[in-house]
Amino acid sequence: MCGRYAASRRPEDLTGLFRVEKWEPAETLAPDWNVAPTKEVYAVLERPVKDADDPRPVRQMRALKWGLVPSWAKSPEGAARMINARAETVHEKPSFRRPFVSRRCILPADGYYEWVTGADERQLEEKGRKKRPRKQPYFVTPADGSVFAMAGLYEFWRDRTLPDDHPMAWWVTCSVITTEAETTPLAVAPADGPATLAGIHPRMPLMLTPDRWDAWLDPSRTDVEELKALLAPPPGGLMRAYPVATAVSNVRNNGPELLEELAAPEVGTLF
Repeated sequence: MCGRYAASRRPEDLTGLFRVEKWEPAETLAPDWNVAPTKEVYAVLERPVKDADDPRPVRQMRALKWGLVPSWAKSPEGAARMINARAETVHEKPSFRRPFVSRRCILPADGYYEWVTGADERQLEEKGRKKRPRKQPYFVTPADGSVFAMAGLYEFWRDRTLPDDHPMAWWVTCSVITTEAETTPLAVAPADGPATLAGIHPRMPLMLTPDRWDAWLDPSRTDVEELKALLAPPPGGLMRAYPVATAVSNVRNNGPELLEELAAPEVGTLF
């Protein structure tokens, strides 16, 4: 799954990297090293510009709320549960099948966090002991330092309790697509810990390599079978993972120190 990630790149770097044609400085977000559900995040997408004479899609970078609210929802409650969409079923689930066909986006990240329960703690859980497990967070990021381009979906939701001219009358929300975690060895693995992404967690965000960006963002592509082909996992061996401080587990903590690599898992979370 993806429940937390880091996004600290400057918007001007992202607009250049993704060849963005339209971006509103008013939507500038501060660097965020602990992105959590319901926060605003950057998304790259292609659609016509509102109120423009030209109806052609334009590549834009927008600030969207993480946690998809389906267009047919009566209220935004439950958006935090819609942060992820499974690649295997995204084309058929009621909440995701329509945006999968016509409202796809890329969510740029530095990488994502995932938590691993220590072996001793897992054994206690398996025996039915109620002791709260201690978990070690890991940060997963491209080994070459490139952007982690997560496949995503976005959707519009109209708050019918507000007038048309209210700034919050329309919500634009998004979700991260996840896939099975890689079982191939990491490009750089921690000295003391998992050697594969699957050893950290069975799911991972679907990272799109640059050769798929244009096809994924193109709204004229609507054939479900062709789109499903774009959901194939990236080649193995592109990622590195390393332990980070458990401070990231608290959403109130936010700073570059959260990405600092630990020499080994913290005391109390050891494998």
